[in-house]
Amino acid sequence: MLEAYFKIKEEGSSVRTEIIAGITTFLTMSYIIFVNPEILSTTGMDRNAVFVATCLAAALGSAIMAFVARWPIGMAPGMGLNAFFAFTVVGAMGFTWQQALGAVFISGVIFLLLTVTGVRRWLVAGIPHSMRSAIAAGIGLFLAIIALKSSEIVVANPATFVGLGDLTQTGPLLAIGGFFIIAALDALKVRGAILIGILIITVLSMMLGVSQFGGIVSLPPSIAPTFMQLDVLGALHAGLAHVILVFVLVEIFDATGTLIGVAKRAGLMPEGKPNRLGRALMADSTAILAGSVLGTSSTTAYVESASGVQAGGRTGLTALVVALLFLAALFFSPLAGAVPVYATAPALLYVACLMMRELLDVEWDEITEAAPAALTALIMPFTYSIANGLAFGFISYAVLKTLTGRYKDVHLATWLVAALFIIRFVMVGGE
Repeated sequence: MLEAYFKIKEEGSSVRTEIIAGITTFLTMSYIIFVNPEILSTTGMDRNAVFVATCLAAALGSAIMAFVARWPIGMAPGMGLNAFFAFTVVGAMGFTWQQALGAVFISGVIFLLLTVTGVRRWLVAGIPHSMRSAIAAGIGLFLAIIALKSSEIVVANPATFVGLGDLTQTGPLLAIGGFFIIAALDALKVRGAILIGILIITVLSMMLGVSQFGGIVSLPPSIAPTFMQLDVLGALHAGLAHVILVFVLVEIFDATGTLIGVAKRAGLMPEGKPNRLGRALMADSTAILAGSVLGTSSTTAYVESASGVQAGGRTGLTALVVALLFLAALFFSPLAGAVPVYATAPALLYVACLMMRELLDVEWDEITEAAPAALTALIMPFTYSIANGLAFGFISYAVLKTLTGRYKDVHLATWLVAALFIIRFVMVGGE
């Protein structure tokens, strides 16, 4: 039955290989079941309910990818988007988490429409490559400052805005140790390095009394505190238009880039031949809607899926195994509840380091490409807002190209996004 549906032999794989690939992908992305509740619970959302929503959204998204697109790509709430949801939309701008979930739902509807109509591909094709790389790197920097702040490695300073924390304290030392463990394990090609690092620091924190041991396995907690709690009407009436724009833009670049990148590595997009990219785009668009209803930020394709592809995954069976393992993770809520911020912060910081590699793809020798890219990446952490980084990047790109007489090089999609951000600044100012 599996062979008939997923065409495993046709793709040059086997059931055993697909299962191993699915386990590999799950291990490399499963850190999200600990990190996402930690981030979203800062908004007032119930941490246990977010844990369940995270597992269910990842399972559902991966299953949709498995059966609709039949590609070996895992889905889960996206890093960066969850931080934007918690620390910018709710934390800095003051909207309720219910309104933020409503904004995620609306962005999912728009995302789905853009995918169905083909506008999504047009937008991606029209955004400069340097800007796409800078967006990923900027989100990495944003995650880094969140990690450094939450672990108390970086603290507020009245003279310089930020300063170095007390590195003799238990919390910062645990976070530093966790980062070294994760980086070393990953360098040694150990599968699930981030997850192992989180678990080691969690055990150490229990031994040191930083967090309490509440068990490992139990029945899943209730999802009721977040399920169907989205406030769509509130999002429409609360001036969240530019927030929805940011959700859509980041979803477009992040998810589309990941899907194409992983699919090419798996040999699923041969030149001049039909492929299932359209179905994959539909699958990840649908997953966003499902995640917002369950009670989590935007669900997206995970670049960590490349690890499963490296292990031989070529079909939807890999994604189905990922989905089943996320369902199994529902029974580990006591362990998730015991994970302290000092265990998740190093995971965030390491993911940030990996995302910084995107800066290599910026065209640094061309200033009209390099300056907007640099502004995009720098403004995100320094204003604590992904939205501001996108705005500065797109507007400066259009302005610099125009001032240097190369306005024809600016794609209509870039002009459109820049204009929308200018309207946003005129109407609501900064955040």
